[in-house]
Amino acid sequence: MTQETGGFAALDLHPNIVAAVLATGYEEPSAIQQQSIPIILAGHDMIGQAQTGTGKTAAFALPILNKIDVSKREPQALILAPTRELALQVATAFETYAKQMPGVNVVAVYGGAPMGPQLRAIRNGAQIVVATPGRLCDHLRRDEKVLSTVQYLVLDEADEMLKLGFMDDLEVIFDAIPATRQTVLFSATLPSSIRSIAERHLREPKHVKIQSKTQTVTAIDQAHLMVHADQKIPAVLRLLEVEEFDALIAFVRTKQATLDLAAALEAKGYKAAALNGDIAQNQRERVIDSLKDGRLDIVVATDVAARGLDVPRITHVFNVDMPYDPESYVHRIGRTGRAGREGRALLLVTPRERRMLQVIERVTGQKVAEARLPGPQAVLDARIKKLTASLAPLVAEAEATHGQLFDRLTADLGCSARALSAALLRKATNGQSLDLASVEREQPLVPTFAARERSSERSDRGERSERGDRERRAPMPLAEGRVRCRTALGARDGIAAKNLLGAILNEGGLARDAIGRIQVRDSFSLVELPEDGLERLLTKLKDTRVAGKQLKLRRYRED
Repeated sequence: MTQETGGFAALDLHPNIVAAVLATGYEEPSAIQQQSIPIILAGHDMIGQAQTGTGKTAAFALPILNKIDVSKREPQALILAPTRELALQVATAFETYAKQMPGVNVVAVYGGAPMGPQLRAIRNGAQIVVATPGRLCDHLRRDEKVLSTVQYLVLDEADEMLKLGFMDDLEVIFDAIPATRQTVLFSATLPSSIRSIAERHLREPKHVKIQSKTQTVTAIDQAHLMVHADQKIPAVLRLLEVEEFDALIAFVRTKQATLDLAAALEAKGYKAAALNGDIAQNQRERVIDSLKDGRLDIVVATDVAARGLDVPRITHVFNVDMPYDPESYVHRIGRTGRAGREGRALLLVTPRERRMLQVIERVTGQKVAEARLPGPQAVLDARIKKLTASLAPLVAEAEATHGQLFDRLTADLGCSARALSAALLRKATNGQSLDLASVEREQPLVPTFAARERSSERSDRGERSERGDRERRAPMPLAEGRVRCRTALGARDGIAAKNLLGAILNEGGLARDAIGRIQVRDSFSLVELPEDGLERLLTKLKDTRVAGKQLKLRRYRED
């Protein structure tokens, strides 16, 4: 089946939407997508019974993107999700699928973030609103007409919303949007409460039911580690110190991430290369051949670039960035454990990605055990073990071939055999001190997140109070000739100051010294930019994306 006659192209979706989907690595629609997309495109209300991980986000996101009017700067589609984590995940999916649709704006609305920017984004023309019911009702109390233009409503994981006590909030939302809307409801189960909602608020709905297939990957040793988003590269370097691998593939989400990680690995002496969609086919073949014959040991790849990659010597898969769905995870880790060999798969998880980890475990039917990053003693032991392994084959014959030279050197240098041996070891290890103190003085170990992960389970209200002090810190004084700009991207989006700096330098054409302080908070960031030519600069940065999300820099009003 070719792309022209089958796959997503056969579902009557706009070519730009199909292109964006194919760019993510998907070639064929899942069962829920095949059945749901035509129904939603035809304008029917629908009840979809499907588990998380079956591809249901694309099942409603793609037809909704196909139906909205980009020329209208008003809310047209409302997607309700039970938690802020799912709301962020769905909003990111919409942005990904809309990459080739200029003018589409998406806003995520949830507790624990300032209300003002969310309401302004809705009023300023976001066509797609992804929200948790509680926070959306807060906005409706401020502006009861804010949803009056909504034409499409999706309830995602409706059973979870009811378990969390959102029934009353849902009724408020139903009353606030036009009765003529098209309504789609997705739920893993259909208890009487869900059926009651459907009877009252859906019009002759079509029914779609998908049984998710349990996927097993029992032959592969799997583990996950909790890390900060901006500590992934140090975490990978730390893990490579102790993991005994033959060849390894590291999966990341973006082209830039393949280049960044490959460069960091090469700087540490690893034989590594990047593999992404921009690499020409002949170069891609050379990279794979080099991995097969041992000239390369590590390939850093995106899902699209790694499609079809089959190298039996791969013993490890590092999921440096979380995959978009469980199917991608299964495909990734299937690159190892080939031909009866043992395989090991490690997954780096940021605190806000914990939900996707749970989904992966549920869909695969396996627990992905938590591991800890190795401490200084483990790193030291691994380094000494590697040195011992490199010297072991030489010891048997070294005295016969180099014994007399050793005696002469000790005599010429006037030193003890121990001192000369230590000098030769120092040369062999490039001056690296193999002692615990030196390892501890190196870059600090990446922190774990046991306490932070527990705190993430608190309610929106509790999280808001926890973050309050950090969010309300007064900005630092401005230097003369500079103004402060604000973006809604913050630490919770995996953003670090270096990400913002790189994006502004690359897209804005500024010199490094033209950019002042960058302050990254939990839910937003502040950047100091030159006042002269600011509007022209902001226009150049209008379509800039950081970590897959729009930068949307605006002048910050500090009153």
